Amino acid sequence: MKHQWQQYQAILNAVVKPALGCTEPICAAYASAVAAAMLASKPESISVHVSDNLYKNSMGVFVPGTGKIGLAIAAAVGAIGGDSDAGLEVLASITPDQVERAQLMIDDGHVSVNRTQTDEFIYCYVKARCGDDVVTVKISGGHTQVIEKTLNGELVFTKEVSASASTAGVCDGVEISIAGIYDYATQVNFEDIKFILDASELNTKLSAEGLANEYGLQVGRTIDKSIQDGFMSSDFANNILMHTAAASDARMGGASLPAMSNYGSGNQGIAATLPVVMTAKHYQASDELLARALIMSHLGAIYIKSHYPPLSAFCGNTVTSAAAAMAMVYLAGGSYQQSCFAIQNVMSDCSGMVCDGAKSTCAMKVKTSTGSAVNAFMLAIQSTAAQDQGIVAEDVEHTIRNIGQLVTLGMSNTDTTIIDIMSA
Repeated sequence: MKHQWQQYQAILNAVVKPALGCTEPICAAYASAVAAAMLASKPESISVHVSDNLYKNSMGVFVPGTGKIGLAIAAAVGAIGGDSDAGLEVLASITPDQVERAQLMIDDGHVSVNRTQTDEFIYCYVKARCGDDVVTVKISGGHTQVIEKTLNGELVFTKEVSASASTAGVCDGVEISIAGIYDYATQVNFEDIKFILDASELNTKLSAEGLANEYGLQVGRTIDKSIQDGFMSSDFANNILMHTAAASDARMGGASLPAMSNYGSGNQGIAATLPVVMTAKHYQASDELLARALIMSHLGAIYIKSHYPPLSAFCGNTVTSAAAAMAMVYLAGGSYQQSCFAIQNVMSDCSGMVCDGAKSTCAMKVKTSTGSAVNAFMLAIQSTAAQDQGIVAEDVEHTIRNIGQLVTLGMSNTDTTIIDIMSA
């Protein structure tokens, strides 16, 4: 395999991972589980300090297996029942008894959660106490990237974090572009990319769970009922919206099933996967073609998102759905140029969608960006594209740079305002 393609595969392996629950509260759960593993017995008290963005994305989302919302329950149950070796699936094996004990810790005032000032977007610091022993765990740059541990004031582990080691720097030093991603996805040996089919399996199961049971706003189930009642038709577009939104419903509603995440986000993993899977079914594509399309979607989303901070005021489902639209064009037999048109079209359509935290309404934003992907795909396959209009440039690479500039330079104040509103 070409060295460049090996780098692409390393990027995918680094940031396309199974994750149980929204990754921001799971970050706190993981840090607490790591801290608890350093103590002789379970912690008696826990304090959690997180960055503003991690705080924002934890305020309204259910923690899987608990039926409860927020960082406090995530940290407490992570300490009591979390598996410190399971990464983003740290809470996969928690029990109702452990949830009850975690809630008792919170009720007794032994769990505190605070925002802290830091330049790092993904940051979580946990201090846990048991008797005379005190441990601390610091995570920075990635949801499970532990950079420091202490025991009774003594440093027991430290890790120097370079830009390339953080989620934000995953594409640093790599020769990568939409053209390069397209060539890799369409030409690499199928055996080398079969692993991406796990995304289809995991996120399809999550969609089925969201359609079968009541989670959040039930966006997917509402579309399903509307189809059954004759208000909507059971067609290609509506079925994509239904299945994709249903997976997000379950994800945000605390379902005890993992999502295949993308760049630290389960919702974005869903948005990168299910529209592509549904398009593959429509065109009766082989597993090989589906794998190639999923590589295109997931890696394309990662590449575009690498141009701005990993947590921000910008809803990342927009650019994720742009990459999904690119893959949908490929499955329909479209050209590379038409795939680029699809990206441009989504960027033109919904790049103004803001992120105001992880919560049940994320399913509506997933539906919105996915709907944009469907429309963008339909336009692109007819060789219709938005170009040289507003922030959308003449070519796709220039547009991607514009999006990065918009988020990095133009939306920092927006992010602060959103967090202040939510915290008031």
